[in-house]
Amino acid sequence: MIIAEKSKKSGLFSTTQQTKLDFLSIFVYHLNMEERLRKLKDLREKGINPYPYKFEKTHNFSEIKENFEKLNQSETVVTTAGRILTIRGHGKTAFATLSDENTQLQIYLRRDRLNEKFELFKLFDLGDFIGIKGTVFKTRTGEITVLVDEFSMLSKSLRPLPEKWHGLKDIELKYRKRYLDLIANPEVREFFKKRTALVNFIRQFLNQKGFLEVETPILQPIYGGAAAQPFKTFYNALQQEMYLRIADELYLKRLIVGGYEKVYEICRDFRNEGLDRFHNPEFTMIEAYEAYTDYEGMMELVEELFQFLVDNLLASSTIKFGDNETEIKKPFKRISYIDTLNKKVGFDILNASPEQIDNLCKELKIDYKGLSPGSKIDKIFSALVQKEIIEPTFITDYPKLISPLAKEHRKDKRLVERFELVIFGLELANAFSELNNPIEQRRRFEAQLAQHEEGIREIDEDFIEALEYGMPPTGGLGIGIDRLCMVLFGQPSIRDVILFPQLRKD
Repeated sequence: MIIAEKSKKSGLFSTTQQTKLDFLSIFVYHLNMEERLRKLKDLREKGINPYPYKFEKTHNFSEIKENFEKLNQSETVVTTAGRILTIRGHGKTAFATLSDENTQLQIYLRRDRLNEKFELFKLFDLGDFIGIKGTVFKTRTGEITVLVDEFSMLSKSLRPLPEKWHGLKDIELKYRKRYLDLIANPEVREFFKKRTALVNFIRQFLNQKGFLEVETPILQPIYGGAAAQPFKTFYNALQQEMYLRIADELYLKRLIVGGYEKVYEICRDFRNEGLDRFHNPEFTMIEAYEAYTDYEGMMELVEELFQFLVDNLLASSTIKFGDNETEIKKPFKRISYIDTLNKKVGFDILNASPEQIDNLCKELKIDYKGLSPGSKIDKIFSALVQKEIIEPTFITDYPKLISPLAKEHRKDKRLVERFELVIFGLELANAFSELNNPIEQRRRFEAQLAQHEEGIREIDEDFIEALEYGMPPTGGLGIGIDRLCMVLFGQPSIRDVILFPQLRKD
């Protein structure tokens, strides 16, 4: 397969020749598999179980390297295991490089030490898992190595790994078979450890602030809390249609009504929409709600959280994304949504005629058919303002038209108290002074229904009823974890930060 890939990239072969190379590479691949199956049979005939149940390790590879001097001087016998990445045979001796979760380690096998068992090593291939026992030493080149006294097969690999020097470069294959990507590219394994660390630090930050982590339904009879198309399913036991949640908002607010003052959820949300560099239909969110505060309080919380993440995860407060770089340092810049957009278009967009807005959409090549007036304005804002923002910026005070769950602005009734945090043109956080007036909330929902807005097909009467029992002034916040990983760690695509991104059927 590697021969064919390299040949096609070189452009030296005709289409017919490339096809022949493809067949040749497949033929060689299957020969390799047949040879591995033969070795599997040989192992079983020798009474060896190639897939044992358990193996006890005394050290991982990092511990062996970090404690080499002590282990070497005391001649401690170490027991460890890993996947074979390379084998270099020299007649009566063999070297192999193994990989565990964190690093690599060299092992050394000698016929005069292992006797007849040495021949068994010929039944091992690249990709096999091997368990070993022995003492540590350094080779003449200074490489820490285990001199093997005993070894055993832990798992026979029946397929050859991606060729070691070539690595796994096929982007489609990397996403579709992430396990091969993790085997071939240790830096990918390290990245996803950093992603886990990021989520853990978010938890740590919110827990220290007194927030309670909760769980809310993924299957919902009425979807809401965002403007998005849902995934539908059917609940057999209840005999009713259900939806995968598009947001957690309405359930988390119910908890504020119920008496909790600070709650959050790290959750999977689902939106039945496009796949591209910045969007995956299944994604991870953190939503947090705090009673007795507003969107100003949420801005302070976001600044503190981002500073906390940078301090704990990154070597520098300067981050890079593509050709751009900026610094994560509070306080973040603030700009007004409407004031900034009005300066760009040269008139008050909220007083513009439908024809003016449609003409702007045409000029900017925005597909506006079927969009509500508010959605058209938001598309225009994204094209003219948001894409140009590089440094961390709070965009504040959104039009009421596009924010049905946010509280009316205390100084301008056309607006709501809402902000989005944008870095490198990407929206990372969205927050409101939450609407807690049930009469106004019903009116907003009814207006959405009348305009056939995405995000609502029927009014959530239970949520309205909950508000009627009283919800205190509340600030609410949502942060997209996947995009946050992209920005903080400089990953170009959302597929690079999701272990198993959604792909079209192969």
